[in-house]
Amino acid sequence: MSLSPVPGRRRRWPHVLAWAALVALVLVTAAHLATRPPAMPAFDKVRADWRPSEAWLYDRDGQLLDSERVNFERRRLAWVPLSQISPAVRTAVVQSEDRRFWSHSGVDWLAIASAIRARLTIGGGAGDRSRGASTLPMQLAAFLDPSLARPGKRDWRTKLRQMRAGQALATNWSHDEMLEAYFNLLPLRGEAQGIGAGAQSLFGKKPAELNRTDAALFAGLLPNPAASADALGRRACRAAKAKDCTAIRAAAATLVSGEHAARFDPALAPHLAVRLLDQPGKRVTTTIDRRIQTAAIVALRRQLAGLGSDRVRDGAVVVLDNASGEVLAYVGGVGLKSTASQVDGANARRQAGSTLKPHLYAQVIEHGWLTAASILDDSPVQLDTASGLYVPKNYDHSFKGPVSVRHALASSLNVPAVRALVIDDVQQFRDRLWALGYHGLVEDGEYYGFSLALGSAEVSLVEQANAFRTFANQGRYAPVHFMRGEKADEARQIVNPAAAFIVGDILADASARTDAFGADSALRLPFWAAAKTGTSKGMRDNWCIGWSDRFTVAVWVGNLEGDSMRAVSGTSGAAPVWRDVMLALHAGNPGKAPTMADGVEVRRIALPGTREPPRREYFLAGTAQTEMAAAPQAARRPRITSPVSGSVYALDPDIPIDRQRLAVTVSGSVAGYRLILDKQPLGDANAGQQILPRPGSHMLALVDPGGRMIDRVRFTVR
Repeated sequence: MSLSPVPGRRRRWPHVLAWAALVALVLVTAAHLATRPPAMPAFDKVRADWRPSEAWLYDRDGQLLDSERVNFERRRLAWVPLSQISPAVRTAVVQSEDRRFWSHSGVDWLAIASAIRARLTIGGGAGDRSRGASTLPMQLAAFLDPSLARPGKRDWRTKLRQMRAGQALATNWSHDEMLEAYFNLLPLRGEAQGIGAGAQSLFGKKPAELNRTDAALFAGLLPNPAASADALGRRACRAAKAKDCTAIRAAAATLVSGEHAARFDPALAPHLAVRLLDQPGKRVTTTIDRRIQTAAIVALRRQLAGLGSDRVRDGAVVVLDNASGEVLAYVGGVGLKSTASQVDGANARRQAGSTLKPHLYAQVIEHGWLTAASILDDSPVQLDTASGLYVPKNYDHSFKGPVSVRHALASSLNVPAVRALVIDDVQQFRDRLWALGYHGLVEDGEYYGFSLALGSAEVSLVEQANAFRTFANQGRYAPVHFMRGEKADEARQIVNPAAAFIVGDILADASARTDAFGADSALRLPFWAAAKTGTSKGMRDNWCIGWSDRFTVAVWVGNLEGDSMRAVSGTSGAAPVWRDVMLALHAGNPGKAPTMADGVEVRRIALPGTREPPRREYFLAGTAQTEMAAAPQAARRPRITSPVSGSVYALDPDIPIDRQRLAVTVSGSVAGYRLILDKQPLGDANAGQQILPRPGSHMLALVDPGGRMIDRVRFTVR
């Protein structure tokens, strides 16, 4: 009896197979869609889009001066071509991460099978790396799109997406391109990304200089860049297949310690780098001369170390080329024991002190109101101003009596400078300073008052250097420039050339400044150079600015946090640095005295009534004299010099009233003159009268023998 197939069952099998195929197709399609990787960019785009986190500053000859971190997300240097990566590193990484890299097409199926077998083997993979099946193209794909390696998402779907992305890269990129991109994109210890930053910060070398030990350590870092020294040493030893791992372990300890983390560049101009570098990857070629920059750093560091941080902590130096306006040196600070080393001392605004006096005297000389031989009275003076009584004093609190303008400027006397500003005009002087580039003076002249003659305004060292460079260029002003090839602005005549020449001659006259600075101060050089020092109120700033025929050098020392210096003066603070830099600039080629400007004439002059001997003097044409004498006392207009009009005096309740008397002083020849207080006779003007004050407002008048009022002042007693 034969059996025949059941008709219904025969008909069901094709339907089952069709449904199974359909389900399989749906599952495969769903898996394909679920594991579809993101599109991978082209190699050329990845390389073109690379942006370093650093920017670089170069000297005038193209040598690296400094670098500046601009992007703080990751530390990345310039893209490193594969040809500039040590062959030892390339070999070690490929052997450690992807042995069949050169033969597979993005996915190493043998490695995947081996990894699966190791996971399924009882006890297998206990000490193995689970990362072994992840090829370099797969890792590179994760670098290009972080969604392929999200933390906590190491599931089968993510792995399949990564595999497919690796295959896509291998299809469209060459193996050399994949390896080059891998080395530039891989994250390393700390914030370093790529072999450029890693080689520098971890090994203190360039990528091409890494040796076999470095290569083993580099490969050992990749599984866990934050590994301890012991773990890194073990991995590196396996990568190197070394029998004796002593040297590798020692190198691993050094790497982990961060000993090489310091930057790879010379760090010669950090403050200028901050000023000029503002975009990642930016490369700026400056006008800085590396030799001059180094000499300025050495001179400043030596001076600050010699003075000691308990006296002064900070300093800055700027050197200009007189003819071109190029900045040849820019030292914003040298660190040492500074408590504000990040502040740019060359660009910070500080009180100018006596350094503005040359500009004031140049202005009054060019107007013909004074000459270098004119006599100014260095004696006590009190000026009534809108903000109260202004009583200028000299640096040494002494007075020299009648002095010439040459002596007053060279010795930096304060009272004569204030008298010169009274002759000039505060607003006019403020406008002159603005024209010379002192653009921190944003208020009008009334705001600064007569103290502007003594440098109450705040200025920067760069402004100081360029304003004094104007003297070196016969009164022509033009802005400085920092970048090589930058077009120079056309110079403008600000100071009369003859006046500029005369002021320069005064500031180069060692004998004229002997009273204040001695016969052999730091300002005296073995060649022609003009210089001016200055110290601000409270001993907070100390300046020395001067020029030769080719260079202008400006130096500032002080404390950037604003506290006073201790026992530091113009010639002991900034001047020694100025001298050292000037000597370095002119080594083998001394500075030459300038040619006498047109509009200047020379005359032998005597100065009776002063302590100055006869001398040869320079004058603007038409203003020369053969004798310049102080006006005798009898020739001076009688006036009340104390009290000053507008003064307010306060009685002390703890002192008996009859012992609180106010002395009256009168200048000029006052024989026969009388003083009248509040319309009541006080007595003869030359009798040394004293007022017994009482609270209230008072009027003091000076009358001549005929009863005519010559002068009067108002003052108040409280």
